[in-house]
Amino acid sequence: MRRGLVVLLGLAALALSGAAEAPAPVRLDVVLAQTPAPRLSDYGLFQDAAARTPSPGVTPYDLNTPLFSDYATKHRFIFTPDGQSAAYHPDGPLEFPVGTVLVKTFAFAPDMRAPQVGERHVETRLLIRKAEGWTALAYVWNAEQTEAVLKRTGARLEVAFIDPAGAPQAISYLVPNQNQCKTCHSAEGELVPIGPKARNLNRDLDYGHRTENQLVAWRRLGHLSGGPDPAAAPRTAVWDDLSEPLESRARAYLDANCAHCHNPGGMASTSGLFLGVEESRPAHLGIGKAPVAAGRGSGGLAVSIAPGDPERSIMVYRMGSNDPAVMMPELGRTLVHAEGVALVADYIERLAP
Repeated sequence: MRRGLVVLLGLAALALSGAAEAPAPVRLDVVLAQTPAPRLSDYGLFQDAAARTPSPGVTPYDLNTPLFSDYATKHRFIFTPDGQSAAYHPDGPLEFPVGTVLVKTFAFAPDMRAPQVGERHVETRLLIRKAEGWTALAYVWNAEQTEAVLKRTGARLEVAFIDPAGAPQAISYLVPNQNQCKTCHSAEGELVPIGPKARNLNRDLDYGHRTENQLVAWRRLGHLSGGPDPAAAPRTAVWDDLSEPLESRARAYLDANCAHCHNPGGMASTSGLFLGVEESRPAHLGIGKAPVAAGRGSGGLAVSIAPGDPERSIMVYRMGSNDPAVMMPELGRTLVHAEGVALVADYIERLAP
């Protein structure tokens, strides 16, 4: 009772003084609790109910080439506890400290040619680094856009929009359950982040008051320690930046959309098809490579990549399908990403037979 009175008196004094109340910090006790919070707002990651304004210590970030998710806009943020930072690695995800939260909100606008007009949040996913490892949680937004609630078993949401090419789309959007999160976020059987690799973060970002390379900004803000100057650090190409080399863009796209499973420690390791940008062996990249297991997924084709001939390449066939028994990636999309398929097909066509 005495503590409550002190708090009330303090607030009254603050109001009388005319001083603005300091924004509340992130609730580290909630972040590290064994039981997930039932509501997104419980973590204190944002200052507003609509999760547009991050709390102190929560920093927006973006990726050079992200995973395609049915044309959804993704708003990403990172939180690391005071005095703790991620360790730099030139390859693979950074080594994040306990207490890290990676936030990703998926949103759609009525017309994705103007994605900021009438945008509505659909879900917010959290990856939380706890002492025992990473935990993946999905929070679904209410119709009023004032709160997102935990959905550990996933959900299906009906979403309609105009896509960037001007075509109307109506999809059954998948909010993944925790097992589905593990399917993609898996390395040697452990749950791990996918996107925030140093090379995928090596880009400028407009922070509103300044534009700065993200690796530099993360070091300045305490999210990252170590690593070279950005000019000397590896960098993933931007898949749709036509000023960059075609092969680099296609390899970046396959890295973001396929390599989380197609790597030696991933869920598709037995396929022998490894699509990370670090891979250099032609057969493991799919060039002239026959599938380990034939079936509907092969489309009657012989090799993953037939140089010079995308129409004879299993990779293009599977990317161009939305049949659950054929499509790749298996999760994360319901639509065919026509622009991504065209990029990979163009890359294959330019390969020397």
